Amino acid sequence: MRAFLSLLLLFPTGLAAAENPMSAADFNAYATGKTLTYSQTGEIYGAEQYLPGQRVLWAFTNDECREGRWYEEAGQICFVYEHDATPQCWTFWKGETGLNARFEGDGPGSELSEVAQSPDPLQCAGPDVGV
Repeated sequence: MRAFLSLLLLFPTGLAAAENPMSAADFNAYATGKTLTYSQTGEIYGAEQYLPGQRVLWAFTNDECREGRWYEEAGQICFVYEHDATPQCWTFWKGETGLNARFEGDGPGSELSEVAQSPDPLQCAGPDVGV
């Protein structure tokens, strides 16, 4: 029993929740109508606006916005974007402070964490702004 409890202490609390990924219905209910900002290892990674009809608008920090859509496949939430039709699949789960996400095939420690949410549209940088 002591060995089991010691093992539990080795894992951050969010990892246990990762074993219960959000379904498409849960993800849709949580995210639609919001713009979520994500960080990775304490640095802002990017933001995504979740629109009705499983549409999204994504931007890495200080980058142009990319339109796309999401769908559920094999228990993951997968995204395809106008600039790249290659599916990018993630496991999402609710953490103590919002969503967490891990890219398909990435190991622990590579998660994205929600650090802000807003009902406002994503602010998009445009090409050739200021030129």
